[in-house]
Parts: sequence; structure tokens; C-alpha cells
Amino acid sequence: MAVVQLFATCLVDWLAPQVGDATVMVLEKAGCTVAVPAGQTCCGQPAYNAGLEPQARRMAAHTLDVLDGTQGPVVVPSGSCADMLIHHLPELMAGDEKYEPMALRVAARVRELTAFLVDDLGVHDLEAASPGKAVFHPSCHGLRNLGLRQQPLTLLDGVEGLELVSQEGREECCGFGGLFSLELPEMSEAILNAKLDSIEDCHPDQLIGVDVSCLLHMAGGLHRRGSAIQVRHIAEVLGG
Repeated sequence: MAVVQLFATCLVDWLAPQVGDATVMVLEKAGCTVAVPAGQTCCGQPAYNAGLEPQARRMAAHTLDVLDGTQGPVVVPSGSCADMLIHHLPELMAGDEKYEPMALRVAARVRELTAFLVDDLGVHDLEAASPGKAVFHPSCHGLRNLGLRQQPLTLLDGVEGLELVSQEGREECCGFGGLFSLELPEMSEAILNAKLDSIEDCHPDQLIGVDVSCLLHMAGGLHRRGSAIQVRHIAEVLGG
């Protein structure tokens, strides 16, 4: 069995540990042995997005120290954090004699969860079942920076009883955008409401996504509307 390293992400660790559990279950269903590197914390993305590069570099250096000593693919259940590890850590560490080579080595091993399952392992059906109608939100970082368009849909197509329904503006932003939602809350809320309107127009039972950050943002909006739509990370669906 292939050994993979799980980089769980901060939000999963602190706010959605069930997604981490489900990710382990999914990877084991796919035939992998899952290791969780001790000492992992934040990849540095919040500081990087805020323009705090010295702080981001310190956090990135710690992450590289943790991951570079491991073997096998580093699987991340988040497009935004995977994008940070793959594209921005090498940029942050450019010119650093120690950490630039480490960043390049780690970046070459990082895989977002659905891309790893479909593109690397060739998995299309995990024998999961989740009856009902669902809409899928792809998330901007994964979609635009990692090219995660078909991989999640391929996996969801294999879920027994799940009916994916077409949603207007599926690929449009949910309004979270990391610090964007904190710095421009009125604009973020307007984008969120447009997204939630299009979701509710589909009358789904579930909203499924690949990033906890976007899902928490949309779940909060749906809760304030009194919606009964269940919000789930794709790992929770595939682990069922």
C-alpha cells in the first residue's frame, strides 16, 4: 500500500476535524496508508495574503521542516492550501540557500485530494452512497490555479444515489476569498448572497465542496437564511 502524508490544514484541524477523519477514510478506501506528520501547523497562507511576507516565510519554513523529512505524496483536502504549497512557497523561499530547494521538493510532492485520487491513482468509484440532490461548488483556488474541474465531478458521479444538479454560476466565487471577506465584508456578502440564491434555486439536499473555508462561509449564510441544505466536504461524501 502506498504511504501518503496528510497535511490536514488549519481549518480542518481546528474547525472541521470530521473532514480530516473522512479524508483518512477515503485514502484508506483507495488503498493508501496514511501518515500524519507531527508538528504540522499553518502553511502561511493567511500571512502571505495579508502581505506579511516575513511572518509567512517563518511559517512556511516550519512547514517545510516538517514535510521535507517525510516520504511519498503530501495530500491536502483543500485547493487553496495545496496551491499555497505548490506555487507560493517556492516563490517565498526563492534565493534562500536552505529553503528554496526544500520548497521545490515539497511542492513536487503535494497533491490536492481529488486530483490525487483521480489523476494519480485512477480512482473513479469509492463505493460511497449519499442519496439525494446536490450542487457542487468547485472553489476558486482549486479551479483556477490547480485545474480542478473534472476530478471532483468524476468522483461524485460514482456516488450511489447522488443526483448532481446544474447550478447557474457554479464556477463563480462564493465571496470568501480569505482576507477579502474580512477587509470588504459588504462586497463579500453581496457575492455570497448571489451564490446562495443560485444554490437555493436548485432545491438541493446537499451543498458539496472541496475547501472547508468556502463551505464554512456558505454554511454560515445558509444558516442565517434558515436553510435546511446540508453542507459537506467532498471527503465526507466519498467516505460514506
